[in-house]
Amino acid sequence: MIWFRNYSLEELNARGRNNISGLIGIDFTVIGDDYLEARMPVDARTHQPAGILHGGASIVLAETLGSMASNMIVDDSKFMGVGLEVNANHLRPVTTGFVTGTCKALHIGAKTHVWEIRMMTDRGKMNCVSRLTVAIIPVSK
Repeated sequence: MIWFRNYSLEELNARGRNNISGLIGIDFTVIGDDYLEARMPVDARTHQPAGILHGGASIVLAETLGSMASNMIVDDSKFMGVGLEVNANHLRPVTTGFVTGTCKALHIGAKTHVWEIRMMTDRGKMNCVSRLTVAIIPVSK
């Protein structure tokens, strides 16, 4: 297991209640030994004007997953992870249902983490792939 300690899905989901991830309905669904999964609805909250999933919403899902994963690796009394760079390739449009993101580490260093987030539709088709770099910084006291 790569996590600093054991976490529960309830704990992760509670962290998102009063911020953008809660507002658009992101829900953590799996904590694996070396990966995280969360799903996001494709509905009016996450659509762009043409009625398809907004690319920015996909990036919110990616950054939510990767940032949470980084913060689960470090001792949160000493460090925190903050997004440094994110990119995404939007591979196919999605109009309804949910997309599920799976986040796995590409690099876990002392000062940076790099995550790959693959997003899949309800039908098992990849709709987006993203990479997030997270800076590990000291907690201000």
